[in-house]
Amino acid sequence: MSQHSFGRVAVLMGGQSAEREISLRSGRAVLEALVSKGVEAIGVDVGDDVLGQLAEGGYERAFIILHGRGGEDGVIQGALQRIGLPYTGSGVLGSALAMDKYRTKAVWRGVGIPTPESVLIVDEGDLDMAAALGFPLMVKPICEGSSIGMNKVENRTQLHRAWEQARVYDYLVLAERWIVGEEYTTSILQGEALPMIRLETPHLFYDYEAKYSADTTSYHCPCGLDAAQE
Repeated sequence: MSQHSFGRVAVLMGGQSAEREISLRSGRAVLEALVSKGVEAIGVDVGDDVLGQLAEGGYERAFIILHGRGGEDGVIQGALQRIGLPYTGSGVLGSALAMDKYRTKAVWRGVGIPTPESVLIVDEGDLDMAAALGFPLMVKPICEGSSIGMNKVENRTQLHRAWEQARVYDYLVLAERWIVGEEYTTSILQGEALPMIRLETPHLFYDYEAKYSADTTSYHCPCGLDAAQE
């Protein structure tokens, strides 16, 4: 498929989530790469009337580089499917499930993939159940990305404070057993798993700063695992 056969491509970025600034940065990088390859790509800062924006632009495809709510949770995917505009990434169901940490963990358990014990915190009364998991814990909003609203806690006082911080972003909060180990990530393209990447950071965990601004984060590919493990 040649670059010209893609037609006019809308690079959807920005949006209105807590990850807007990161999406704009990612979008500019994607836009630059596509244009450098001869693709007719146009940046679209997604607003309230994104379907109107797309209709006016006469686009033939969409490259989704939105982060967080509205962009990774099935919302924009459903809107694009409704108007018949092909787009990158997972579909509506896959996006919606993957954005929701609690339901994602339920799917993993259902297919036998181990995942740390956790408690869904709906209100203050659930903090006792969370504390019963044993400290330390990781507290995180159910549907946020980029490590926004996440905190490691060592005691009940910190748990309460972290819950209050996390629920600024989502009224549903997950408290999860803290686990120690190396961190790996991989992408799946057309059903095929791409080579794994091992992440290293001197931070307490792979937080917002480690992801986007620190120069101390290392990415290793090959990841160091043998072929059987990978």
